[in-house]
Amino acid sequence: MKHPFRKLILALKLALISFLPLLAIDADAQLTARANHDHITVDFFYHGGTVSVSGISDPGTDLVIKVASEDAHQNLRKKGKVGGLLWMTVGELEVENVPNFYEIFSTKKLDDIISRDEMEKHGIGFPALRQHAVLNVATEEEKSKWFDEFVRFKSDSNLYAINSGNITLSEKNGMQNYYILTRWPYQAPPGNYTVTVYAIKEGKVIETATSNVNVEQVGIVKALATMAKSNGALYGILSILAALGAGFGVGLIFRKSEGAH
Repeated sequence: MKHPFRKLILALKLALISFLPLLAIDADAQLTARANHDHITVDFFYHGGTVSVSGISDPGTDLVIKVASEDAHQNLRKKGKVGGLLWMTVGELEVENVPNFYEIFSTKKLDDIISRDEMEKHGIGFPALRQHAVLNVATEEEKSKWFDEFVRFKSDSNLYAINSGNITLSEKNGMQNYYILTRWPYQAPPGNYTVTVYAIKEGKVIETATSNVNVEQVGIVKALATMAKSNGALYGILSILAALGAGFGVGLIFRKSEGAH
């Protein structure tokens, strides 16, 4: 009788040992992220779209959602007053290690839920971007000034934004559900974008989860973009012909309108 009992105890131990890793995985995998409409196609009639991000997190955690393209090199023209009167181009601004597209969503204001050190560590917020950015300027004062101008330009182009208090939260089955729906700007270029969700407690990031959004040119838009890169001369000729054709068409419309009176 003792022999079968010992076998039963051994089987229970093995089952418990095999089940413990699953418990550990569940404990470390509470945060999830899913981007719906994660494949955006840019065709001839494209004028932006929508992207939603949803998932679950531990109850009571604050969330930050970052949507960003890969870091890249960007060139912009610097504008300034010449002679204290006229605004003119005064040089080129080169910016390294910054994304072309960058948008932040958070359950509350960033300063209220996450420490400055954690923001800098994870690249959350414009001050963190400024710390990582490299600009072709001589002083920190110039860097601060021109980076602020860079952010203003990107914000006006619908490519940079920080939003707080607009993540919808609800509780179900003992977990916290979150959801955002955002307008995807047509100015965002084709490429791969990363959605990163940060779970935050006591000012620190305790978990992260990621998803992806792909923006791809299709049809005639893709063909023209490929032509512009591989055969610039032909693309230029077609652009001139298209402009002439449009001008001729507008001229015909106006002539018909004048004849109708």
